[in-house]
Amino acid sequence: MLGVFVADRVAGSCGLHRRIGPCRLELGYWIHPAFTRRGLATRVAWMLTDAAFALPGIERVEIHHDKASEASAGIPAKLGYSFVGERPDGRDAPAEAGIEWLWRMIKHEWRPANYLRRAR
Repeated sequence: MLGVFVADRVAGSCGLHRRIGPCRLELGYWIHPAFTRRGLATRVAWMLTDAAFALPGIERVEIHHDKASEASAGIPAKLGYSFVGERPDGRDAPAEAGIEWLWRMIKHEWRPANYLRRAR
């Protein structure tokens, strides 16, 4: 787990998790509502994807989020992740749909420079 900071303020958290099996990592991010719509989550997801593929043996990175989170869906799409489907999931908050969306990036498909060109 890592912190996301803007100047000296905590803006969120992120991390890479080994809970989805060998040779894969799940990427997670959360940004406080006071800091959303600034591109922080996209930048964090880009940096963590790049860091994940620099690790020996990692061949796949996944992002999972609730279907109701349109903002979360935009992040893997911007980075070139492939949408691979949905599955039932518990509702942890009233606004959630209880359906998890899954996105996947395969190491040989990762093109970090493509995102950097769009971000400038």
